[in-house]
Amino acid sequence: MGRKLDAILGRSFKAYKVKAVASLAISRIAILKNQRQVRCNQTRSDVVQLLEKGHHDRALLRVEYLIKDQNMLDVYVMMEGYCNLMIERLDLIEQERVCPDELNEAISGLLYASTRCGEFPELQEIRAAFTSRYGKEFVASAIELRNHCRVNPKMIQKLSTRQPNMEGRMKVLKEIASEKSIIIEDSSS
Repeated sequence: MGRKLDAILGRSFKAYKVKAVASLAISRIAILKNQRQVRCNQTRSDVVQLLEKGHHDRALLRVEYLIKDQNMLDVYVMMEGYCNLMIERLDLIEQERVCPDELNEAISGLLYASTRCGEFPELQEIRAAFTSRYGKEFVASAIELRNHCRVNPKMIQKLSTRQPNMEGRMKVLKEIASEKSIIIEDSSS
C-alpha cells in the first residue's frame, strides 16, 4: 500500500529526475570547488604574509581555516565522482530494489553529505529520491553512520566538525613555511 500511495502522490523513484539533479549537482560542485580553491589560495597567501611578519600564532589560526577549506575541497571532489558514477550506473539502480554493492559507497556518501552540506539543495533532492527507492532505514543508516553503512571514512573525517589538531596544523604551517623558505621555530616542543 505504501508504494502505491507514493506512486499516486508522485513520490516514486524517477531515474530521469535523479540524472538531471545529479547533473545539476555536478555543476554546483564545479562552482563551489572554484570558490573554495580561491579561498584556499587567499588563506595560504595570508599565512605566508603572517609568517613573514613573525606572527606565528595568528598564522596557525589561519592554517585551521585552510585545513577546513581544503577538507571541503576534497569532499567536493569525492561527491563529484559519486554523482558521475551514479549517472553512469542509473540503469542498475532502476533494475535493483536494493542498493547495488558497487554503488553503495557513492549513494551512502551522498546521503551522508546531504545532512552536512547546507548549501546544496540538489543533495536534498537526491536524498528524497533514494528514500523513496530504498526506504527510510537505508537513508538513516547512511546519515547516522549505523553498522554496515558504506560511507567512506575519509569523507566522514573531512566532514567532521572537530577542529584540526595542533599536530596537523603545525605540519601544514611548516609545509607552507618550507615552500617559501621561511624559518619558524617549533614552539610546540
